Amino acid sequence: MMKSAFSVRRLAFYFLLLTLLASCASPSPTAPVFPTFVLITQDPNASPTPTPFQPSGEINTPLATFTQAPPATATATITQTPPPTSTAPPPPPTTDSVPPTSAPSGTASRTNYILYSTLDFAGKTITTDQTVRYYNNTGVSLSEIVFSVQPNRYGSTFILNSISQDGTALTSYSLDGQRMTVTLPQPLQAGSATTFALNFKLNIPQKPSEGLFGYDFNQINLVDWYPFIVPYQGGWVLYDPMPWGEHLVYDSSDIELNIKKDSDVIIAAGATPDQNGEWSRFRMYGARTFAFSASDDFLVSESTTGNTVIRSYYFDGYKTGGEGILNLGTQAVETFSAQFAPYPHQTLAIVQTDLHDGMEYDGLVFLATEFYGQYTGGSRGNLATIGVHEIAHQWWFGLVGSDHAIEPWLDEALATYSERIFYENNYPANISWWWRYRVDYFDPTGYVDTSIYNGGSFRLYTNAVYLRGAHFLDDLRERMGYGNFSKFIKEYARRYSHGRATSADFFALVRETINVDISDLQRIYFAGSY
Repeated sequence: MMKSAFSVRRLAFYFLLLTLLASCASPSPTAPVFPTFVLITQDPNASPTPTPFQPSGEINTPLATFTQAPPATATATITQTPPPTSTAPPPPPTTDSVPPTSAPSGTASRTNYILYSTLDFAGKTITTDQTVRYYNNTGVSLSEIVFSVQPNRYGSTFILNSISQDGTALTSYSLDGQRMTVTLPQPLQAGSATTFALNFKLNIPQKPSEGLFGYDFNQINLVDWYPFIVPYQGGWVLYDPMPWGEHLVYDSSDIELNIKKDSDVIIAAGATPDQNGEWSRFRMYGARTFAFSASDDFLVSESTTGNTVIRSYYFDGYKTGGEGILNLGTQAVETFSAQFAPYPHQTLAIVQTDLHDGMEYDGLVFLATEFYGQYTGGSRGNLATIGVHEIAHQWWFGLVGSDHAIEPWLDEALATYSERIFYENNYPANISWWWRYRVDYFDPTGYVDTSIYNGGSFRLYTNAVYLRGAHFLDDLRERMGYGNFSKFIKEYARRYSHGRATSADFFALVRETINVDISDLQRIYFAGSY
């Protein structure tokens, strides 16, 4: 849970400060190991896994500069595949009757979400008509469908007004915590599709300082805010939440949000909106989820690389950080697009918020106000490392999915090591600094394939999955050779694009790429056999 992580870091900071005052020495990789704390209670409004970080060093490498576009006041023209099917959003639907059809023969059609939402920013509510077109690509007949409804974990936040299937109201469903199980009147055969229509309202809760979902004095963050159908793998995949780590697993889907809001409220999202009167339409293809942030106080700086628009959303007094992360983010998108795969969306939104760390969603990353306040320029520090980490998740989470609860290393270790790849391609003088202050400062131990359920504590979990994970990937890269590792990581991104990879998939592709013995590395870093 974020509060626990923050407490550890705050205590660590005080301890380090006292040590510095006593000895006038700089932090070093051999700094004492600070005590860890095991969280006993669980706050449902806690943020997902924070990214471990440490204070920056003294020497800072200046940033490269990019030409910034004026603040976003008009819609940018960006090409994205597949193209839109219409040119403007129609009025909200008056009927939920959509006849079922069969999925195209021999293809796996993605689930499609269309939402019409009215955001009352001042009243802190959002009402939504949602249509879900679900294709049964499971290979088996389904007698029930399971939705994740994360807002239902927050007291009286979620109000479901109606739900129907193919135009017929449903009465046989249960909503228990985060899980909504819909019993189908008729089984949904493999290869067939069906349409659900829901109407719901959110009474948006107040966001605590360590949380992400909800409102604070000048901002509303809506993450995992609408019901979505969870993956099916021999059963519906919806795990119990934990104080640390992400418990949700997503299928790749196509998502369209049509939203009506006050004209002075700015929406930060992973797509550029089309305007049709009072409606703004955002579209994302092949996304895991659609998150957004709304504020009437946002300041916006903008840059481009290729066909991708990068926008930094920040608040008054934080211009240095807001423009610094815009430059860093532009570099990160360029670097990872070249090293891994083309950036998967048309837009990247980098959003300041009151958080103790960072968090990623498709086309959008949140970063802590504290990082913006610390930032004085350059390419070192928490805003740089954590910002690059969260942007790397656009590939290792967004493009290539995985089971974030059981095998979190597949996105977290890769995102952490992507920071190293960022520095070597842009600021190579910072590589040794990165190892000292980002990774080895904590003297990490533990197995890389630790799950969110057997991590023991926030510190032990992140040491094993993130930091030892970075060491494993560096050793693997040395063993394979840099050229073969590059070939491997590009093929990994291509092969599992918009799908989900497993540890077994990862290691099978390593063996396919080059015949080299890594059994010793697996024994050192992993508890399981792959």
